Amino acid sequence: MRRTLYRFLIELTNGRITSYLLRKFAQSRLSAMIIPSYARVFQIQHGEMEKELKDYRTLHELFTRKLKESVRPVDPDPLVISSPVDGVFEAYGPIEESTDFVVKGKRYSLTDMLGSEAAASVYRGGTYIVLYLSPSHYHRIHSPISGVVLRRFELGRKSYPVNRLGLAYGREPLSKNYRVVTEVASEGKQVAIVKVGAMFVNSIELLHRNDALQKGEEMAYFTFGSTVVLLFERNMVEVNPALQRGQQIRVGQRLAVQKRL
Repeated sequence: MRRTLYRFLIELTNGRITSYLLRKFAQSRLSAMIIPSYARVFQIQHGEMEKELKDYRTLHELFTRKLKESVRPVDPDPLVISSPVDGVFEAYGPIEESTDFVVKGKRYSLTDMLGSEAAASVYRGGTYIVLYLSPSHYHRIHSPISGVVLRRFELGRKSYPVNRLGLAYGREPLSKNYRVVTEVASEGKQVAIVKVGAMFVNSIELLHRNDALQKGEEMAYFTFGSTVVLLFERNMVEVNPALQRGQQIRVGQRLAVQKRL
């Protein structure tokens, strides 16, 4: 019952007023009262956290916690695309020539997701990967690749649920929700790192503003958890065949390998 309540409050709230009130509560010292219960319900791994559970003053601080440096090693192979988040390997597949792709039986348009046909055309015939973060996951986002940042931009306003029910029955949340896109050039190819909000505007906080990214470098964090979509150009990557849909994955773990030019 308590787990259901937490999921409802954190994942399914999408209105401007209710999201604002929930954020205010999570950022208040009052929210500290439920931290032990929240950590227990979602089985948060205390030993991985940078601080002791009692040292988090608000639920927001727990959501956006950092981890000890040694607990998320990044695959050192320069051709490896590493996971940018702790989460669930929710879906992957080809991007069609029309720049559409299908997740949970629902068709998504890259033109909608990226805001223009010109932006979408870069990834025509490429590959997409969807990674979902639940309330239990570490919420910070790391770069999956080393490269030069081409641009950053925001799209969308309101956000709807991006859990499995949201993906199956929602109003195209991956391409309609508030989202922050970072496009990176690497080894002559391009990848889009699309951070999708699960609640209203400002659920995504950018930390990286430089012109270059190193694999494993911290980029941003989700205030309440959500989804990351990775978009790769045609013939850029091969997805790790050992991964299964629905599998848990961690920051730094091998997602895919870049093909040699």
